[in-house]
Amino acid sequence: MWFGGQVGEPDERFVVRDGVRLRVLDAGATGDVDQPVVVLAHGFPELAYSWRHQIPVLADAGFRVLAPDQRGYGDSDRPTAVEAYDITALTGDLIGLLDDIGAQQAVFIGHDWGALVVWQTALLHPTRVRAVAGLSVPPIPRARTRPTERWREKFGEDFYMLQYQAPGVVDAEMAADVAVTMRDLFAEGRQQGLPDWISAADFEVYVRQFSRTGFTGALNWYRNYDRNWAATPHLADAHIDVPALFVGGNADPVRHTMRPERAREVVAGPYREVWVDGAGHWLQQERPAEVNRILLEFLADVTGA
Repeated sequence: MWFGGQVGEPDERFVVRDGVRLRVLDAGATGDVDQPVVVLAHGFPELAYSWRHQIPVLADAGFRVLAPDQRGYGDSDRPTAVEAYDITALTGDLIGLLDDIGAQQAVFIGHDWGALVVWQTALLHPTRVRAVAGLSVPPIPRARTRPTERWREKFGEDFYMLQYQAPGVVDAEMAADVAVTMRDLFAEGRQQGLPDWISAADFEVYVRQFSRTGFTGALNWYRNYDRNWAATPHLADAHIDVPALFVGGNADPVRHTMRPERAREVVAGPYREVWVDGAGHWLQQERPAEVNRILLEFLADVTGA
């Protein structure tokens, strides 16, 4: 078992939403219809397993916890069409998890790309979001210009998200040696070999899964940036009114691409920003005790649990 038989260890089940089957880790269910629900959305290139340090802790604290392998990842379906990974589909999948258990609302917590999805969930499905938190990626207002154009102007043609746009090329490069790809991503250029926050056994979970699935489904999320922007002009003046939390690592190498100082342009409700000193990008895995403490404080504030 991935979670070693801990109290709060999740059940594994599948939820079908809009024809796409999602594998979900489900922990902490009590049968209480008023039990607060937390949805955990992983980033790129991760899995529901990325929340292994949070799921049992949040479940033990009294929350119903749902953590999917998001579409394109792990044991969830990987649709072929690029447009199957647009923001409507990604946010709809998370709402579908609530529909499946008959819950009206949840606190949505995301990391990396998952953070972007939960911020957008709060804008596109405001009545279903009790509160929202993002790790490593802050809430930012809708771009004034097409994302790929803005990246070229600001970061140049070699910017990694521009490199991800062409189907097939980066997919093959990343899949050629999955262990090297994942090791380089997790190390963040700060060291050789595996960082000390991930064991060889945990690392092998990622290598095994991405060796089986490849990276195309995951990369297709990036290939929808322009499509998402073109489809959401109605969000230009939209605001997040529910309580919101951003947690960042001040040693995150992609921090320079973010604009956390613009959060208040999109978040109108209560907002808290927390920086974890010395932490990199993979926050919930690298600093689980600190992240769990921050999340539990936030959840207590917004749910009263």
